[in-house]
Amino acid sequence: MVTLPGIAADDYPMVRSLVERGMDCARINCAHDEPPTWSRMITNVRRAAQQVGRPCLVAMDLAGPKARTGPIADGPRVARLRPSRDALGRVTRPAAAWMVDEDEPAPPDPAVAHGVTPAPGGLDVLTVPVPGSFLAALREGDRVSLRDARAARRRLRVTRVAPAGARVETDETTYLTPGTSLRVERGGTERGERARVGKLPALEQFLTLREGDGLTLTRDLAPADPAADEAPRIGCTLPEVFGHVRVGHRVWFDDGKIGGIVTGVSPDEVRLRVTDARSAGARLRAGKSINLPDSVLPIPAMTAKDERDLAFVAAHADIVAMSFVQRRRDVARLQALLTAAERDDIGVILKIETMRAFEHLPLLLMTAMRGRRIGVMIARGDLAVECGYQRLAELQEEILWLCEAARVPVIWATQVLDQLARTGRPTRSEITDAAVSGRAECVMLNKGPYIADAVALLDDVLTRMGDHQRKKAALMRRLTSWPTAL
Repeated sequence: MVTLPGIAADDYPMVRSLVERGMDCARINCAHDEPPTWSRMITNVRRAAQQVGRPCLVAMDLAGPKARTGPIADGPRVARLRPSRDALGRVTRPAAAWMVDEDEPAPPDPAVAHGVTPAPGGLDVLTVPVPGSFLAALREGDRVSLRDARAARRRLRVTRVAPAGARVETDETTYLTPGTSLRVERGGTERGERARVGKLPALEQFLTLREGDGLTLTRDLAPADPAADEAPRIGCTLPEVFGHVRVGHRVWFDDGKIGGIVTGVSPDEVRLRVTDARSAGARLRAGKSINLPDSVLPIPAMTAKDERDLAFVAAHADIVAMSFVQRRRDVARLQALLTAAERDDIGVILKIETMRAFEHLPLLLMTAMRGRRIGVMIARGDLAVECGYQRLAELQEEILWLCEAARVPVIWATQVLDQLARTGRPTRSEITDAAVSGRAECVMLNKGPYIADAVALLDDVLTRMGDHQRKKAALMRRLTSWPTAL
């Protein structure tokens, strides 16, 4: 199972490559994008499966009632081009950006759009809007001269010109702001083309938190101000949190990177003391997850948005995954809606991502097994935050055992070959994790620039391990790695 990125809606070759390399099920997360995008993604999956000649199902995740941090005030509008340097200060990789037409929607990454492999660190993702007439005048080998935000003289080399824009490089750190004056030089002579940098996106800001700091969660979703003199405050997108969190309860942010203890509550605020954070300070950004493992929130697993999305899912998907399922009535509600949509045949996945879902798993399974096709996903990211990392392996093992006894297939999910998918290079530990994941019936990969490589590697690892292990049983096959003479 592979989580499709939004660009899969318009990049058929990428989808076909995933199917060719072994993707058996394409996952679409309804927390992102909209029905028109989902429809194009599904069309590409169906087309690729037909042309390649191998089945590929479509699974869609309902978002569920996820609590996240509220907005943070925008920072300055500036684009920083900074080259990479070695220990002696010598440039090992120039800073790079793409100049794009300010009146045209910029592609997500002009480098990828034109077959250029992105530089590590995402240097090619940065785009600088300029007038189309200025862009049309640029040629490879030109220099774009300017004075940056610090009044420093800079020259950017034009290294590639393509329909999506012009790639520029520099060996000096450069700060561009809206209105920065640009001039074109060719062959050492200044030409007449001049322009100004257009509107740049605001820098994303964050709150910096250290152990012992105070933090207040608020019902108010007004943008938080990182520069405020008072103790930091940030909104919470799930109003049901307020009034159901108690003093002493634990709160985790950003997939467990920051932890705190509730020290005070009121109808519109939850006050915390930070207990877990990097010694140098942890950054808390907008839209990051909030986990409340000790708090019981009186909310169903399906929101009003989920019920709207389910109409699309029932009409187009093979499988629906239910996020934040916790009670039998959550499963029963989903089954009733699917029956009303005449889709009793659709597969249903219960995502186990909270301690309450784990504790209620036998009852959840008994309810779900009234349907024809069910499965369980071990959502190891949220589950690890909820139960504590030291207990994750134990809970994962018990879920595997219980589901095997119930003859229910399991999906092994979260961070499988994550480093490979993001950077192109796997870690040793994630190779071992991928090998052990064969104990489940399905393994889920997340999106990333190198996801096709991750699919191919996972297919190879699972095929090899299939000769050694069947679920929890070692097959003890004859070993052929060493010559018989030894």
